[in-house]
Amino acid sequence: MSDKQPEGAGESGEFKQPSVPDDVWERFARDTERDIRSSAPKEPSARARMVTERLRQKDAKGAQPEGWRTGPAWREMDGRAARRRRLWAILGVPVAIAVALVAVKPSLLPGDPFGTSTDASSDASSGTPSGGASAAALPAETAPPTAAPSSAAPDTPTLDRPFAGSPAERWADGAAAIVVPKATPVGTFTSAQVAAALKRAKTLLVGANLAPGTLRGERPESALAVLDPKQPRMLDDVNSWLRAPGKKHDPLMLFSRFDPAEVRPAGDVVKVRGRMTFKAGAHASVAIHMDYTFVYPLIQASKASKASGTTETSGAPTEGSGAGSTEVARTIVRRVLDLELLDPRKYQATPGKLSITRYDQDFGNTACDVHDGFLHPQFDSAAPPGAPPTGPTTDPYDRSRDIEHSGTETCGTVSRT
Repeated sequence: MSDKQPEGAGESGEFKQPSVPDDVWERFARDTERDIRSSAPKEPSARARMVTERLRQKDAKGAQPEGWRTGPAWREMDGRAARRRRLWAILGVPVAIAVALVAVKPSLLPGDPFGTSTDASSDASSGTPSGGASAAALPAETAPPTAAPSSAAPDTPTLDRPFAGSPAERWADGAAAIVVPKATPVGTFTSAQVAAALKRAKTLLVGANLAPGTLRGERPESALAVLDPKQPRMLDDVNSWLRAPGKKHDPLMLFSRFDPAEVRPAGDVVKVRGRMTFKAGAHASVAIHMDYTFVYPLIQASKASKASGTTETSGAPTEGSGAGSTEVARTIVRRVLDLELLDPRKYQATPGKLSITRYDQDFGNTACDVHDGFLHPQFDSAAPPGAPPTGPTTDPYDRSRDIEHSGTETCGTVSRT
């Protein structure tokens, strides 16, 4: 580019020098030349060519680079959104069904957050309580209670719900309620030996209080088989109680028994609550402690059965079974037993057999001063059996109460059954 200014033409056709100063024109020429030089195309460096090729390959594969501090690339976000849409499409149907079920029956939700459950009686045809929360099973007892259970909603027991109106309605059933603790070594006894002793302790409790034959007044063979024949006088005393019951030698001190000519079970469930523990005994032994309450629902045996001497032990009453045969009464028995597994190398003991060191019992709703070896429940429709109670009123469901030596106390009344 020339550094000289172009000449312009005048009115006469002759070129004249423009009026732009020389220094301005020179600065314009330098700036124009610099701009032209900087804008000229340049060949990219080797690094620039590599980056360009990498971006071109990613673009060909559909990938986009992530921006600095901008989060995932848009295609990745779009892919996640698509996966969420597919997941909701899969879950949508079962979720919709669950919402519909809860809308129809809110009580299906755990804990009944909407307060829909009630303490009303169950439908007689189903035999189950209409209020799920009121009949929810209690967790196993793991420590001595500090108070009596709260009162249940008042209700009349029936053949369909023999435990209605009783705290026992929430207790576990039968032998399943007797939970054997996990065995650990005790002194010279191994875990296996302790476990076997705990299992035999449960066998004793079941055989003495839940076996159908025992409840009918038969000989409790399975319970007796657990006891150590070398324990002085123990088995001899028990056998004498069973042969000739009386006030001072009553089999009820160890066994729950009912006269089948008088009553029969209202169904096949006995409610049970309690606990079993063990520790090292004072005589280099395994000391086992059991504290359990049993609730027996009963109905009166038929007049025909009483007259003929036959017995009916289960099932609903038949036609002609007599007045009051559908009325349900409950008898409550609490037992506290302490047992020992002795080391036969140190004591006169039979390996694996158990010795009884304590037995206490408490009865609720049974006749006073009747010592024939049977429990005699009171029915509202029948005259009270035995002598009138003279002792204090107690709550047979109160497991926080100490019952030591209760068998020598005066027979009293119960606050509920």
